[in-house]
Amino acid sequence: MVSQIMIHSLRCFLKATAATVLAGFIVVPVLADQTEKPNVILIMTDDQGYGDVSAHGSPVLKTPEIDKLHASSVRFADFHVAPMCTPTRGQLMTGIDAMRNGATAVCRGRSMVRREFKMMPQYFAEAGYATGLFGKWHLGDSYPHRPRFRGFQEVLSFRAWGLTSLADHWDNHTDPYLDPVLMHNGVDKKYSGYCTDIFFAEAMKWMEQCADQKKPFFLYLPTNTPHVPDIVPGKYSRPYVGKYKGKPIPHVFYGMIANIDENIGKLEALLKERGLRDNTILIFLSDNGTQSRDASNLYSAGMRDKKTSVFEGGHRVPLFVRWLDGNLQHGSDIAELTTVQDLLPTLMELCGLEGDPSVLDGTSLASLLEGTRQTLPDRMVVNQYKSSCQKWNSAVVMQGKWRLIGGNELYNIADDPHQDRNVYEQFPEIARGMNAHYDQWFAEARPEFEKPRHIIIGSREANPVILYASDWQGGYCDNTTNLKKADTVGYWDLMVDRAGTYELELRRWPKESGKTFTEGFEGPANKDSTARPIVVANVQVADGNYTLDVADGSTHATFNIKLPKGKVKLRTALLDARERTLCSAMYVDVKRLEDSASATLTPVSGREPQGRVAAAPKTKKTRPRNE
Repeated sequence: MVSQIMIHSLRCFLKATAATVLAGFIVVPVLADQTEKPNVILIMTDDQGYGDVSAHGSPVLKTPEIDKLHASSVRFADFHVAPMCTPTRGQLMTGIDAMRNGATAVCRGRSMVRREFKMMPQYFAEAGYATGLFGKWHLGDSYPHRPRFRGFQEVLSFRAWGLTSLADHWDNHTDPYLDPVLMHNGVDKKYSGYCTDIFFAEAMKWMEQCADQKKPFFLYLPTNTPHVPDIVPGKYSRPYVGKYKGKPIPHVFYGMIANIDENIGKLEALLKERGLRDNTILIFLSDNGTQSRDASNLYSAGMRDKKTSVFEGGHRVPLFVRWLDGNLQHGSDIAELTTVQDLLPTLMELCGLEGDPSVLDGTSLASLLEGTRQTLPDRMVVNQYKSSCQKWNSAVVMQGKWRLIGGNELYNIADDPHQDRNVYEQFPEIARGMNAHYDQWFAEARPEFEKPRHIIIGSREANPVILYASDWQGGYCDNTTNLKKADTVGYWDLMVDRAGTYELELRRWPKESGKTFTEGFEGPANKDSTARPIVVANVQVADGNYTLDVADGSTHATFNIKLPKGKVKLRTALLDARERTLCSAMYVDVKRLEDSASATLTPVSGREPQGRVAAAPKTKKTRPRNE
């Protein structure tokens, strides 16, 4: 079977030597050696909308370096991602729709891609590339879902949605974007500086090492900015303080983008200095629409709504692609409907990566980039996300300039870019066709969505493992607010790799905090609602129920339990004096004891949780930080 690399090389050869072939002779192409493979840099910003680029018409924000990249790239004017970060990231890495790969939401067990789907860095690693991630992952924080187990050889990242998330290192809750604790290849380490500067600087050091070793590299650089919390050094935000035509300018949000822009300029300078610019495929995009309501109100490029919305402003984002040695149609705009699932098959074709693109949901855009094709075959694309993924929650079907939302709202964005006029009744045949497509797609995708994604415990590759509430199935528990309230319950789907005795340490606060079960967020003297009267801990797993009293001043409760090999559900509960459930354990350290002979097993108990503590009265609803 002819390899993808040979097909790609032959295609490039035939285009380059067409005149020679016509002259009457053919030369057999020689495959490029490994050093001639194009490098790939994939920059994805977090919560930067289509209108948050000055080249797209923003009247206030200045992004000179991004604008230079825009000018020298192929630009996609109708490119779509999911309306929220995790689904976009899973689709980017796998080329598979979020409903099929399983990662449809930011928490509640839905931020993990099913293991059977191969990820982008694995393709590159198999082709001899060095692979590096510097920035946000948000596709699982326990084995085997961490990036080092999904193809990335060098990783500088953090847990969950960002700095100050529930799973993040405790030290980052004070001043998260300055001097943060980050994970370098799985080990927490303190860094100096502003987070975005750190990710770019460390990525560039790694690129130089790859260049020195004559090693082609795939760099994934997904910034955690301009996501909330809105924090940036004042020199970037001060120029934007004030109003524009009476509307408030989101000066810190724009300042974070200005900082990204400056770092892209530094990256460009390095590429030129090291002679890497021409043979590097540089891709720039964002993971969803803008997070800033003020930014959306000030300038949205004519689109409706923002992040989390299935209207256009929630999921149409910038996409710029540049590869000077690839003879792409630089400086041109592509109006075809394209999606984030298209990037993996595109890179497979451009870089000659081995694999079967027919199993992916995306379509290669290589021919559009190279100018050998001006249009794609007519296609309908379904964009659906959220943890429940019930029918039409939340979903949009796209075909050309048509958008079907909720099954009963139809918009033509060519005539109505802001999606103000529902023309469902005027175009019933188009609506029926798009509804029929969605019904068929949903019938095929929903069974894939329902397949579980397991965290593996007790493996030789990763023992111990920490379980985080952000990865459980159950109540929403992903932010500092959820951690403070401590009133949510959930369970984890686990795969026990090896039967044996397992030590489970249940905690309310992260281990590095040193905080006790009962103390509040601000410390032992804190007596507000963040202090919880936890005096009993409970574990239910593998048909066993285990209950322990918690000593005063305890930071954790330890259970030693024999577990069989295979699938189990782990449920935990932290109880008050009446043995009512206050919440589940927010963190569980799980370790298979290699020498279990000396371990005292926790006895099975007849004491079970006696219902839930009544929820506190609801206050004014606030938007979770990661939405």
